Amino acid sequence: MAKSRTHFAVQDVLSSSPTAVRSKEWEGPTRWNEYLGPEMAPRKNGGAEGSISQSSSGMSQKGLNMQWVYQLTQVAEGLMVKMYRLNQILDYPDLVSHIYSEAFWKSGVFPNHPKICILLAKKFPEHHSKLQLERVDKFALDSMTDSAEVHLQSLEPWIQLLLDLMAFREQALRLILDLSSTVITLLPHQNSLILHAFMDLFCSFVRVNLFSEKVPRKMMLQAYNLLHAMARNDRDCDFYHRLIQFVDSYDPPLKGLQEDLNFVSPRIGEVLEAVGPVVFLSTDTRKLRNEGFLSPFHPRYPDILTNSAHPMRAQDLANVTCYREWVLFGYLVCPDELLRVTSIDIALVVLKENLVLTLFRDEYILLHEDYQLYVLPRILESKKMAKYGRTKQKEADLEYSVAKQVERMISEVHEQALLSCDAIHRERRILLKQEIGRMVLFFTDQPSLLAPNIQMVFSALALAQSEVLWYFQHVGIASSKSKAARVVPVELDPNDPTIGFLLDGMDRLCCLVRKYIAAIRGYALSYLSSCGGRIRFLLGTPGMVALDLDATLKGIFQRIVQHLENIPKPQGENISVITCDLSDLRKDWLSVLMIVTSSRSSINIRHLEKATVSTGKEGLLSEGNAAYNWSRCVDELETQLSKYGSLKKLYFYHQHLTTVFRNTMFGPEGRPQHCCAWLGVASSFPECASSIVPEEVTKIGRDAVLYVESLVESIMGGLEGLINILDSEGGFGSLEMQLLPEQAANLMNLTSRISVPSAKSPKVAYGFQLPGYESYPENDNSIKMLEAAMQRLTNLCSIMNDMEPICVLNHVFVLREYMRDCILGNFKRRLLTVLKTDNDLQRPSVLESLIRRHTAIVHLAEQHISMDLTQGIREILLTETFCGPVSSLHLFEKPAEQHTGSATEAVCNWYVENIIKDVSGAGILFAPLHRCFKSTRPVGGYFAQSVTDLRELKAFVRIFGTYGVDRLDRMMKEHTAALLNCIDTSLRANRENLEAVAGSMHSGDRIETEAIIKQIVDMDTMVGFCIQAGQAIAFDSLLAEAAGSALEEGAPLVHSLLAGVAKHLTNEIPEKKEIRRMRRVANSVNVVGDHDSEWVRSILEEVGGASDGSWNLLPYLFATFMTSTIWNTTAFNVDTGGLSNNIHCLARCICSVIAGSGFVRLEREYQQKQSLSNGHVTETFDPETQNRLSAEASIKSTMQLFIKFSAGIILESWNESNRSHLVAKLIFLDQLCEISPYLPRSLLESHVPYAILRSVYSQYYSNSLTPLALLSLSPRHSPAMSLAHASPALKQPHGDSTPQSSVNDSGYFKASSTHGQDQYDTENGSIRSSDIKHRNVRRSGPLDYSLSRKTKFVEGSTSGSTGPSPLPRFAVSRSGPISYK
Repeated sequence: MAKSRTHFAVQDVLSSSPTAVRSKEWEGPTRWNEYLGPEMAPRKNGGAEGSISQSSSGMSQKGLNMQWVYQLTQVAEGLMVKMYRLNQILDYPDLVSHIYSEAFWKSGVFPNHPKICILLAKKFPEHHSKLQLERVDKFALDSMTDSAEVHLQSLEPWIQLLLDLMAFREQALRLILDLSSTVITLLPHQNSLILHAFMDLFCSFVRVNLFSEKVPRKMMLQAYNLLHAMARNDRDCDFYHRLIQFVDSYDPPLKGLQEDLNFVSPRIGEVLEAVGPVVFLSTDTRKLRNEGFLSPFHPRYPDILTNSAHPMRAQDLANVTCYREWVLFGYLVCPDELLRVTSIDIALVVLKENLVLTLFRDEYILLHEDYQLYVLPRILESKKMAKYGRTKQKEADLEYSVAKQVERMISEVHEQALLSCDAIHRERRILLKQEIGRMVLFFTDQPSLLAPNIQMVFSALALAQSEVLWYFQHVGIASSKSKAARVVPVELDPNDPTIGFLLDGMDRLCCLVRKYIAAIRGYALSYLSSCGGRIRFLLGTPGMVALDLDATLKGIFQRIVQHLENIPKPQGENISVITCDLSDLRKDWLSVLMIVTSSRSSINIRHLEKATVSTGKEGLLSEGNAAYNWSRCVDELETQLSKYGSLKKLYFYHQHLTTVFRNTMFGPEGRPQHCCAWLGVASSFPECASSIVPEEVTKIGRDAVLYVESLVESIMGGLEGLINILDSEGGFGSLEMQLLPEQAANLMNLTSRISVPSAKSPKVAYGFQLPGYESYPENDNSIKMLEAAMQRLTNLCSIMNDMEPICVLNHVFVLREYMRDCILGNFKRRLLTVLKTDNDLQRPSVLESLIRRHTAIVHLAEQHISMDLTQGIREILLTETFCGPVSSLHLFEKPAEQHTGSATEAVCNWYVENIIKDVSGAGILFAPLHRCFKSTRPVGGYFAQSVTDLRELKAFVRIFGTYGVDRLDRMMKEHTAALLNCIDTSLRANRENLEAVAGSMHSGDRIETEAIIKQIVDMDTMVGFCIQAGQAIAFDSLLAEAAGSALEEGAPLVHSLLAGVAKHLTNEIPEKKEIRRMRRVANSVNVVGDHDSEWVRSILEEVGGASDGSWNLLPYLFATFMTSTIWNTTAFNVDTGGLSNNIHCLARCICSVIAGSGFVRLEREYQQKQSLSNGHVTETFDPETQNRLSAEASIKSTMQLFIKFSAGIILESWNESNRSHLVAKLIFLDQLCEISPYLPRSLLESHVPYAILRSVYSQYYSNSLTPLALLSLSPRHSPAMSLAHASPALKQPHGDSTPQSSVNDSGYFKASSTHGQDQYDTENGSIRSSDIKHRNVRRSGPLDYSLSRKTKFVEGSTSGSTGPSPLPRFAVSRSGPISYK
């Protein structure tokens, strides 16, 4: 409101008006202040209402005073706000059936005595004294009497509302009558401003009284009077009888309205006839499209970019929503006007497309039911009267015919509406979708044409606004048919995508208008400048001079011309800084209209039109009205945009809004860019709150925020869905399916032999498609789905990235931030989900592939987002993998409150529990030949080899990095430390026995040795512990090899640096802390020579193990293991290169424990010497070299002792009756010598002749010829074997005394041709030994067609055998020639 503008006292104005209530016993008019909130007051920029209010006080008595019209229209709004609030408090009671909820009685408005209150309402208008209420409920009556004053106070404000309704009725009726009788013309093209003010008051009057029917007026009045009588000695309240008469006369309201408004019925009929053409046009979608009413360019002349075909009619379309309401309300309360000849068609087109008539917010009445109940009887009465007078006069005959047509129309239109209203509005929404879409494109390309066509933009916005509101107003409506009692729900498609298009189109149009608001203002200013000259010319025409205007009117015209001529001229680009208040111009023009449209004025509107229209140009009225409209585009453009483009009323349907959004946003026709409009609607929701009911502001604001949060949740859910669609086996996963080389080779062989018929989808066995299958058109759907999902994902990301923040009250929603959190949150959830399959742990290689796939999708989205998602992914991966500092690198401790590393913990726990400890009893065995662990049955969803081979462990390292490796290493260290503690305990417990064993072994007393060994406690248990330790050592060796390989691939320079540093580390004992840390780092990536010994050494150093003298007896303890019963069930497996019950891991444990404990013990001894001599070393030799050499010599001597006594026990225990264990023990010793770097090959020969070992191996490899040949797949072999991808359940058809495994590397059935085996040249007898590191070079069994595949099987050498046999070791030995012929 302008500060210089004087305020007027509402009560003074209303009391001095001719329509003021003349009764003084109650203060109705003075209470209007309560209904005129601050937003109801005249606006700062001087809108229509404000201009009229400002100008009316100084108006001549000849003119109309429109101030009261706008005031009462605003009062009507306030009355409906209060009634709406009362309905909410009372939980929407059913007043017709007298059904009241529990909340109704607990609301505190009425006394909680239903029997009495309901009886009072039913017996209205009978006085309570005649109802004998004491017989109905004596206790309730007494209770009401006791608390009458309290109940009176609770009812007081609502009784005041009834009084205000009665006062409003009296004032509004007088004002409507006054306007109807004094306004000369109410035609839209001549007097639209006063017409709209008059019809707004008329419709508001009807709405208020129809809405009052939903309020329990009867119960309220009767209960209040009863309580008043109880508290005031049986005296009725002062206004009781007047309110009784008022309520009774409007029971039902339509009956009273028809009687009260009968005097203005002809004027209403004239108005409805006048707006009929625009209503017809708005319903004719074909005409709107073909003749370009909503096109910015001329429909018949596209080169003419400014559409001047139907300027006035196109502008009038902006008011068509008002016109439809006028038609529905007008004919409802003035039914006699339907008997006009043209009225039938006007009413028909509007009734046919509506089922409800909105009263206020989301309150409505069923339209057709009320027309049949209250309009049809009046028509039938007119028809009856016309029938009696038809024989006397011709007019009666016409009246009868028209009445009959109206009767038929009202009777049939309900059925038509039920069937066709949805289709009519759907067609209209499609039209508006197309027209607004073209309009947005056109004005985006040609923004200079937006200003001349701004009125057309307003029309398009108004039509779209009407259609969107109609859709949600009719959701869930149930209407009873006229000819049947059953209720028929209106079927609206919740998946209708046109709603999203309309919301988006309106939003984009409004954004365009706001973007080019300076250009629109500049155009409007230019128009007004030129308009000033035209009006000055018209005022000087002879016709106007002849009118002889009085001084008042002439002065107003002169001020108007001055306003127009004083308008600042826009120059250059300074339009945006021009501030121009044209409210005085509009005020003066309205003053002219109020004078010349009044019948009391000597100069009226017709005089002005005739005086100026003869010039051949636009008349004075047309120019003035145009100037008024364009002036609003200068300083009230935002107000107009809000009027035509605001969707704030959708707040009352926000639940349906959310449902339709969810159904359409991600449907086949949904568009990601529409989400901006769906969210932007919420910004206007708080505007629905009225200051009359303060609690509405809080509630509506809270609901608006919840609405946005709900939509954001849906959008983010859709975003996650799109990402997950792409990140699925049917998405990008389908592009990753690849055949193994041998599978591809066999498939090609099959394809070349099979003549493929002309089948559309040829398939062969094992579920693989033949080449060319992808080219068939019917298989394009999957690719199209991927393309659509990718396009929708990128579009959605781009749209949300560019979306402006959504502001709802003091809440700001930045979709970009929500999107970032959504994408990263989804990535974290997917990461934790894919860690485990339905059965158990996911294979690391598969997990790595899934992570890479999901990351690629995130990177795809990141290209359209101005945010760094890669950093977020890194943080998530770090959070899920960091479970503590790397022990060999970091010196800090993990904070206790930091809860990270859940993924690493889960995977490492699984490996330790299922592979190292084998808690599921899956028969985990370490296969030295394949460098992995195998199982006799699946561990969870996979066999053990599928998760423990080098490829899988490398994938584990790449996923979890150093943190995962270190955590798994620490867990295995903890497990191994416990097992080593068991060895220490056993050494202590059996020290005496072991010393006795040592003595007897050295003395060669076999019988005594056997007797003492039998006294050793829990030997088999101890052997089992050592085997478990060996398993852990073997697994850590694999892990270190995988870590080193991954480091070499990812950071070769770092790997090279570590390898070089490891070679030059000093060997002094004791080691410095820095040297020890560096050695452990190098050992963790397998660049140290003896990984196992160093690993065990680090464990013993951490736990303080091998500190007792009993550890000198360690070789004797290990030697006694040769007498364990576990050997009775042990056999050598040619395929795995190990022993059947995993006892070959004992060899790894023995080697590493003896070597590790040797270094630790020597270091402790040196430290003890240092402490005794106070750090003074007197030896003359180099301590570093000598210490290292002495440690190695000690370890070698210990190993020699173990080999010597073990071989002795083995050979001495052999006999003819039991020799099965002998072979396994000999092979065990042979493998131990191969593993240990401290045992020369010649040492074993001195105890076990090579001839024995050669005979053992020859027997195994020759007997395993047939089953091993099955493992070797030649190109001539059946493709079924090589196509059995990942089929660990495949069994061997032949049995053998030696357990064989038909499952190869990584759970895949593959040929074992030359991969990882020793190849022999049978021509010259030379043997080529392949290095272990080269075993993974070739994995394509059927494709390896080298000459070695064609050699015949010979004794001691077979292409089917896998693993390092003992024969090549003997060949390279220097202890003598061995013949293999």
